[in-house]
Amino acid sequence: MPFTSHAQPLATLLHKLESIATLSDEERGAIQSLPANVRRLKAGQDIVRDGDKPTQSCLLVEGWAFRYKLIHEGRRQIFSFHVPGDIPDLQSLHIHTMDHSLATLTKATVAFIPHESLRELTRRFPSIAEALWRDTLVDGAIFREWIIGIGRRSAYERLAHLFCELYLKLQAIGLAGDYRCALPMTQGELADALGLSNVHVNRTLQTMRGHGLIALRGNMLIIERWNELLRVAEFDPTYLQLEKQAAG
Repeated sequence: MPFTSHAQPLATLLHKLESIATLSDEERGAIQSLPANVRRLKAGQDIVRDGDKPTQSCLLVEGWAFRYKLIHEGRRQIFSFHVPGDIPDLQSLHIHTMDHSLATLTKATVAFIPHESLRELTRRFPSIAEALWRDTLVDGAIFREWIIGIGRRSAYERLAHLFCELYLKLQAIGLAGDYRCALPMTQGELADALGLSNVHVNRTLQTMRGHGLIALRGNMLIIERWNELLRVAEFDPTYLQLEKQAAG
């Protein structure tokens, strides 16, 4: 069912951009005036598919999403997890054919913004174009960290690094605090993201809990020893380019 209010969903984009850039009142107003077709989607629903030629980009308003690609025999690689304020398919504004798919991880609210409206916005406000470009560069930096993880980190280090990253991203948009945050993905989804088997993810989580680094309660991650988690992951948050970061 579509929403009728545009200001509220577009406020999530403002919150996200203002975690990495500074916007004027005029620029904030222009963002909130963007046309948007807002919908609620089920968990596990494709938003855009590999090979599509979209004419709009998707702003994640509520819930989580992920990028993925299927290879032989339906094997899946997850490239990234996305939280409210992200526009995971922003590259479709300039790259016209999708080379991967985007799907909801949980029930989600998404706002579809026409490409032409985004182009007009960036023509009128170069600073907004710079903020979106900065967001795309941060996205690329996150990809590089994931490649390092799959190529060179142990399973223990990969999981620790992902938990640090997710916590700081959620904290920056006001969805995490006191070293607690949502963790809605299954062990299978973690495995597809980290290049591990389900069994390996399960054992690694048990080891982390046994070492007193984390606790898991339902879909909630509780980080018991933040500084130790940072040390294990060799986590340097510079690549996220965030204005606010967790204290030690």
